[in-house]
Amino acid sequence: MALFSAAENKSFPAGTPLDSSKNGSLLFSPITTKSVTAHNRIVVAPMGMCSANNGYMNDFHLAHLGSLALKGAGTIIMEATAVEPRGRVTPHDVGLWEDGQIAPIQKVAAFIKAQGAVPGLQLNHGGRKGSKGSPFSTTGMRLLHEHEGGWSHDAVSSSDLPMDDRHAKPRALTVDDMLFVKQKWVDAARRADKAGIELLQIHSAHGYLLHSFLSGNVNNRTDQYGGSLENRLRYPLEVIKAVRDVWPAEKSIWVRLSSTDHKNDGTFSKDDNGWDIYQSIEYAKKLKKLGVDVIDCSSGGCLPNIKYPVGPLWQVPFSEIIKREAGIATSAVGLITKGAEAESILQENKADFVCVGRQFLRDSGFALTAARELGVSVKWPNQFERARH
Repeated sequence: MALFSAAENKSFPAGTPLDSSKNGSLLFSPITTKSVTAHNRIVVAPMGMCSANNGYMNDFHLAHLGSLALKGAGTIIMEATAVEPRGRVTPHDVGLWEDGQIAPIQKVAAFIKAQGAVPGLQLNHGGRKGSKGSPFSTTGMRLLHEHEGGWSHDAVSSSDLPMDDRHAKPRALTVDDMLFVKQKWVDAARRADKAGIELLQIHSAHGYLLHSFLSGNVNNRTDQYGGSLENRLRYPLEVIKAVRDVWPAEKSIWVRLSSTDHKNDGTFSKDDNGWDIYQSIEYAKKLKKLGVDVIDCSSGGCLPNIKYPVGPLWQVPFSEIIKREAGIATSAVGLITKGAEAESILQENKADFVCVGRQFLRDSGFALTAARELGVSVKWPNQFERARH
């Protein structure tokens, strides 16, 4: 049961400025995409919790995600959710490959909605990075074989190149296989709609299945789905179009991409036959034409032994250039830990949303903390109000 009624929180959710007429903050201003309005621009990034049972969410997810909605986040994107069992990264990932998995997600989405936040969900297929143990399991994050509950024999990708010797050697999908998997994405999207999800994000980043088609560093196909940039974009665009066609027109759809594989030194180095920011811009332009609303601009995850230039706001430049060059709304990610950082990203027109991940694990009230840092007086949950000052 929600702590607030849906009607009460919809009109005045936690994290809403108490006097919007005096609020100069973009971070704490509403934003509307299609018919979906977030009361602020703080987005909880999808973070794998490795806590599902056979793909089913449980009370952990309700407590974890519900607490973030209760404390003022404007949008919450539930963790990567597999479109088929072999599309999981670990055996404990959330899934939406069967109808029974709708109800637990619907319960979480309803609670998020009741607290005034936008319930989102990320769909994914792990591809060649699947069949790994969860980080806190007895096996650790190593490749799991069939007798351990893994599916290393059935890992699939754009080609047969493994990530490295610690991952499964995948089988290259045939064209018939690709049609089968595309239908899995469509079916999962329909289930997400039934579950009350209002923002659907398609994961085409971090070396997972769709990214493995985009990147020439992985995709060595010689058919119409490999080689040129046009060919490498073809399957991800087919999947996303198929999902967009069944996803309600009034609901928001996002795509997460890896802006570059970081194969060469330098954030904006060219990698013509691999994957770089320049190809990402072209991909984003085509996604816009398909009706995608927002690009979530991450990077990397496709190649082993890459030294990433990690630091505060390190991926924000990707969001800025894609927003400018593709003319599409973007979400910035990457070690955003302070309210002032998030506000500056928006004020400098480098993004339209700010996605925060691990900082929410450190501080579930990050939205309220950010408001205090920025001097914005915001609504707290009724039950917590006495602690606001």
